[in-house]
Amino acid sequence: MRSNNRTGSVSGTGLIIAALLATLVALAFPIWSYADRAGTGLDTLNAQTVPTPFGPLSALDRDFVTRVRLAGLWELPAGQQAQERGTTQAVRTAGEHLIEGHTFLDTRVRNVAARLSLELPNQPNPQQRQWLTALSAAHGTEYDQDFANILRKAHGKVFALVAQVRANTRNSLVRDLADDANTTVLDHIKVLEATGYVDFDALAEDAATASPPPLTNSPAPPGPVRSPSSPVPVAPSSGYPLPPAAARANPTSAS
Repeated sequence: MRSNNRTGSVSGTGLIIAALLATLVALAFPIWSYADRAGTGLDTLNAQTVPTPFGPLSALDRDFVTRVRLAGLWELPAGQQAQERGTTQAVRTAGEHLIEGHTFLDTRVRNVAARLSLELPNQPNPQQRQWLTALSAAHGTEYDQDFANILRKAHGKVFALVAQVRANTRNSLVRDLADDANTTVLDHIKVLEATGYVDFDALAEDAATASPPPLTNSPAPPGPVRSPSSPVPVAPSSGYPLPPAAARANPTSAS
């Protein structure tokens, strides 16, 4: 009987010790599994970040630089088109702001890309080409509405990316570019809204149902590269001649 009691006591003590060990393992698991293990956010950040003289350059940083360039490649032609086709002074003024803002930003982003040894695209992406095609097919008030809403929607998405990059980047060149992009994009949002054609309900619905945009897969710095040439605003092609640009007063400056 005494032998059985001892066996039971030993077994009970063993179970208690095993339970305590299991608890310690469970408590330690989150620390081990999320500190710097393969597949975690921190591990991905470290794997996709490259050193530069201006601070670490992350995949998001490279994506942002690429997107700034892409924005100018289609918004410059869209701005010129709005100056020629807009039926109201507000639409034509918005077009002028697009040209001025992205001419400035494109010079900045080409300088940044050259210093970081990043390649930049020279053509709009397929989605941006679709937007330009849609604008080229519209005319009159329909054009004004399409211009204001397509451009406002695109700027809203870029605005969110600029804020994310500005808040998290460790690269001084990217940080300064984000500051300039923030000022320019906000100015464009204001002048587009000033046209009176922006559908805010549609913007809210789109934001509620949209999935996060994918990265543009901008490559890591491959070494010194030539800076791409400046994008030149071109008249969009259409099946009918464009009307002459309307006479317009001196453009108002953004507040």
